[in-house]
Parts: sequence; C-alpha cells; structure tokens
Amino acid sequence: MVLIVLLVFLFRRQRYTILPKQETIPRYFFQSIMIRADSFDSCSFFFVHLPPQKKDYPMKELDFHMHVLVKQEDELTAEELQLVDEARRATYRSYAPYSHFSVGAAVELADGTIVSGSNQENAAYPSGLCAERTAVFYANSRYPDQPIRRLCIAARDTEGKFLQRPISPCGACRQVLLEAEQRAKNAIEVLLYGTDGVYIIRSIKDLLPLSFDESFL
Repeated sequence: MVLIVLLVFLFRRQRYTILPKQETIPRYFFQSIMIRADSFDSCSFFFVHLPPQKKDYPMKELDFHMHVLVKQEDELTAEELQLVDEARRATYRSYAPYSHFSVGAAVELADGTIVSGSNQENAAYPSGLCAERTAVFYANSRYPDQPIRRLCIAARDTEGKFLQRPISPCGACRQVLLEAEQRAKNAIEVLLYGTDGVYIIRSIKDLLPLSFDESFL
C-alpha cells in the first residue's frame, strides 16, 4: 500500500484517502485491499477487514461410532441370502473392460421387489457408473413410490474371484445412497459381501458421517 501511495504522489501528484478512517488498526486481519479509481484526480483505498479474533478457543473432540454386524453366509436369513445371491449374479452383467473389476448391487424395495445393477465403464472414465448408483437410479425411476429397504454389494477381482474382504461403496455412491435414504424417510440397511463374511450396517448415515444433505440448503 505504501508503494502505491508513493507512486501516486511522485508521478501523478494525486490525493488519496484511506477508508474507513481509523487512528489505529490493532488486532485486525486484512482480508483484501480494493483500489477504486473514480477519476484521474483521486484514488481511494478500502480496507476490508475481519472482526477481532478471540484469543481462546475451547477445543472439542467428536467421536463417531459405527455399528457393524458381521455374519457368515450360513448365518444369513433367507431374505438376506436372496439379496446376496442377486448382487453376486449382477457382477456377471458388469461391463468393465478397463478395470476388470466387476461389481454388482441388489436393492430390495419395501414391497419385496428386488432390482439389481452392475458397474458400467466407459473409455472416458468419469462417464461410467458404479453398480450401486445403477441399481438405485433404476429403482427410483421404475418404482418411485417404493422406498428402498435394503441394499447388497458384491464384487469380483481381476481374476474373476469374489473378494474375501467385504466390498464398500465409494464416496459418490454413499452420497447418492444417503439421498435415497432421506427420500424414503427410513433407514436403508446395507450388506457388504465378502467370502470371509458379510458386513451388515443399519443405515447409510453410518457410512457417511458429517455428511452434506438438504438441511444445509
């Protein structure tokens, strides 16, 4: 700022004004400076500042706990096993010529209808779609009045074998599933399949703590 003022005086002999006018500016953090030249005869400087900062901030810690039930395949209920089977079958309808990672998802609606989907890849990678979103979007468009009750995800690796560790949805899919849960106004149970066990999660919210939703809009 001093350099600008000197240039104004030395080369243009302009008058200047500093606004807002203050004797001292203690404890203020200047966010930015805007220069307004209304004419060649005057130049005004505006200081945009933040409020005084507090010295002490109490520290807090937030703990998030996630409840996961782990079942072996022979411990699943008939309904759960049916959904797992649908998700596993859906992996064989995957279109994954680039990653060779086949994912299947099965969605159970409130009336018992099961809808499945698989990942669909594209040479322009962002244009592809995950299995979870494929299934959820189809279910919402085909059965808009039937809320989603339960979802199962399964995946096969590049060798065509089902994963040992339960597969988990990506961040984008978690956001979409959260919207589906809020749209249905009921918790959506999630089954994550792996050959070593099946994780059962009570709600999508458990998968996405500190989530962004319509309450912020």
